[in-house]
Amino acid sequence: MVTPLIGGIAVAAAAYAGRYSIQAWQAFKARPPTARLRKFYEGGFQSTMTRREAALKLGVRESTPTDKVREAHRRVMVANHPDAGGSHYLASKINEAKDILLGRTKGTGSAF
Repeated sequence: MVTPLIGGIAVAAAAYAGRYSIQAWQAFKARPPTARLRKFYEGGFQSTMTRREAALKLGVRESTPTDKVREAHRRVMVANHPDAGGSHYLASKINEAKDILLGRTKGTGSAF
């Protein structure tokens, strides 16, 4: 008598857990998209790069010390280096951003 009762309780518990799982999955799929935090700047390039845009490209603040700027430049260049499948254009913009933040601006900017 006890064995069928335990079996019935186990089946009912599994059914409730399955129902809850389906409802939770449907609620998860129906939720509105949220803004995700992005690590790097997503935007177009301005005609002449400003300090603000350079800082956004490297993911640092405008007042970041030079060693942190170099570290951020290295991190972004590893992800976008032309030898690793990155774009020459992006590499030149990343280098231009580093030069602007370090105070070494070169006339017109990038080579492109």
